[in-house]
Amino acid sequence: MKIVKVILLSLIAVGLVFSFAFAAGDVAKGKALFNDQKFAGGTAGKSCNSCHPDGKGLEKSGIKKEFNLGGMKQTSLKEAVNTCITMALKGKALDPKSQEMKDMVAYIKSLEKKTPAAKTKGKE
Repeated sequence: MKIVKVILLSLIAVGLVFSFAFAAGDVAKGKALFNDQKFAGGTAGKSCNSCHPDGKGLEKSGIKKEFNLGGMKQTSLKEAVNTCITMALKGKALDPKSQEMKDMVAYIKSLEKKTPAAKTKGKE
């Protein structure tokens, strides 16, 4: 009976690990979406990368609590992404729970890690 409990608990643990892995976004897929001119049905002929080359200007977006885009206040990164999609790209807003949104958010959050530390070291 102990063996059955151990096996069941192990299966539950493995299942939880995989569910958390799939719940998070894929940075590489998010980067591909960020560079895709057809992302979210955009009709402006540009991608997120058109306004933010290599993510420039978004380095702290992953930690911000509030955004102000197009004269409107957004209270989450997902809202800000959708505002850019609808206003700048002329596309259709994503479902905030969609995998595409998770991937895009994961990519934008990864940009914080690419901020050059050398700029602050040189000013000491």
